Amino acid sequence: MALVSLTGSDTAVINGTIMTGVADGDYCTLAFDNDLAKMKTSKDGNTIYALDQTGRIVKVTMRVLLGSDTDVTLNSLLSDMLSDFASFSLMSGSFTKRVGDGSGKTHDVVYQLTGGIFKRWPNAKSNAEGDTDQSVAVYEIDFLNNSRSIQ
Repeated sequence: MALVSLTGSDTAVINGTIMTGVADGDYCTLAFDNDLAKMKTSKDGNTIYALDQTGRIVKVTMRVLLGSDTDVTLNSLLSDMLSDFASFSLMSGSFTKRVGDGSGKTHDVVYQLTGGIFKRWPNAKSNAEGDTDQSVAVYEIDFLNNSRSIQ
């Protein structure tokens, strides 16, 4: 029998606030760009294994509606970080993807995120030809720790 996966009702949360003012398309992406572990083989097949702590870093990209409550919340956190970096409380968050199997059974795939900082300013643009991206703020946030669970 073929397996199916139905998704919907995803939720992104930053510092306890549900991100509701999201834009179109991929409004929240999590990217794990670094390896979790590395290995190197040398003479006679001797092999060295090492855990790479940078593999725990998750890069979160949030596309939010310009001027929405979500934009205001994230902008305020960004301002707090820039005004006194040493006293900034690192951000936490979660991303939950609800998945169904087509027969009524569901699971939540949950990413718990801690140790977050903003990577850069959100870009801005104006466009005279109706480009809808001019109404979108894109935030890039790096989180140090993450865990993934299926509930």
